[in-house]
Amino acid sequence: MAEVVIYRTEYCPYCDMAERLFDEMGVEYKEIDVSDDAEARSVMVEKSGGKRTVPQIFIDGKSVGGFTDVQSLRKSGELDRLLGRDGD
Repeated sequence: MAEVVIYRTEYCPYCDMAERLFDEMGVEYKEIDVSDDAEARSVMVEKSGGKRTVPQIFIDGKSVGGFTDVQSLRKSGELDRLLGRDGD
């Protein structure tokens, strides 16, 4: 299974929705809270190509965007491919 990392903040409904989407799919993820962590936020911005909004989601180190991006990937079936799944 692919490694999923979600950069988020404490009070972020889109972050919650992204995590719920992965929970529903049974996909484990690592959560990194950047609410009060300037260094982690800086890493997020650098890794995402300058994006400062949350959530920022990475699959195997590749930026896939935020919640709406991941939701679109799921609807198209591309998310399963990125996760190394056969569409369960």
